[in-house]
Amino acid sequence: MLQGILQEGLRMAGMIPLVDVKAQWEEVKEEVLSGWNEVLETCNLFLGPNVRAFEQEFASFCGVKFAKGIASGTDALTLALKAVGVEGKEVILPSLTFFATAEAVVMAGGIPVFAEIEEKNYCISPEDVERKITDKTRAVIVVHLYGHPAPVEKIKEIIGEREIYIIEDSAQAHGSRRDGKITGGMGNIAAFSFYISKNLSALGEAGCITTNSRELADRIELLRNHGQVSKYEHILIGTNSRLDELQAVVLRAKLKRLEEWNEKRQRIAQFYLQELKDLPVILPEIESGCTHTWHLFVVRTERRDGLFDYLRKKGIGCGIHYKVPCHLQPPMREYGYKEGMLPLTERITQEVLSLPIYPHLEEEDAGRVVEEIRRFFNG
Repeated sequence: MLQGILQEGLRMAGMIPLVDVKAQWEEVKEEVLSGWNEVLETCNLFLGPNVRAFEQEFASFCGVKFAKGIASGTDALTLALKAVGVEGKEVILPSLTFFATAEAVVMAGGIPVFAEIEEKNYCISPEDVERKITDKTRAVIVVHLYGHPAPVEKIKEIIGEREIYIIEDSAQAHGSRRDGKITGGMGNIAAFSFYISKNLSALGEAGCITTNSRELADRIELLRNHGQVSKYEHILIGTNSRLDELQAVVLRAKLKRLEEWNEKRQRIAQFYLQELKDLPVILPEIESGCTHTWHLFVVRTERRDGLFDYLRKKGIGCGIHYKVPCHLQPPMREYGYKEGMLPLTERITQEVLSLPIYPHLEEEDAGRVVEEIRRFFNG
């Protein structure tokens, strides 16, 4: 509610928010409220018909056999890691990502091993993954950062016949594609977040796990519900991480519109790419064969902090994703990480700036963002 109030205040003041949750809500409100009314009439609130229907619909969207609704994206990552068995084992992951990616590894009992990224797409570097693999490696987490799909097939080739799982962190890439394959079905198992700012979002917290493995799907089914096989009978240690019916109603309504909303993001991104190409900023690239869903539109400049302050003063929301890489966060010190170990990642975190991008961003507002960036650089 607080975020909605703040966004309404921004609009009234003529400001452009980084993300506009309120406008998206207005589009689905009638359908969601009707669905909520039906749920509340029955009081069937957990793992009911809407959750099961959403799981089937999202599995179909991702082109996989199984989808399991989870209470949050962080839980989805943690349970996926637990399902493949990383306790006491090494997990290779990028450091340029939201901290939950690294946090989940530790929460699942794994040992985080950070790898460099590729400068062209900000996703994990297959070459550095190859260097970091040891006989203790159990999994590689590929993060489809900002909405650009990671090079999963290259990593599969590197892994070969070794028993190393590929886990997709798809929190920022609902519907992204690489060579015809959609995120959520590229690796062994994938975790999605439906946090309120995501391309596909709940009205609160929610997540999902997708896989083509019945064995992993069955294990997730147990892990998300206390390891329970029947009432008060538990065969493993799980947790309480169920997707509730109210959030499933929201997700079903929004999933119908996701492709359309992603296309709107793509049009805004193309506008930015065209209008900013002559300015001294490094623009995002889209690799051949890839479909970017533009959860974030991130530019780079050595004058990042100055541009950030300038845009905020001009009433334009912007963000930094991410200011401090995961390996330099204080909790990672116990694993021996220190400054200078991932030089490319560390440099990029000093330069990245996220511009407003969301399906309901008006063309004139996107134009205003461009104009203010021009004024900043041209004086």
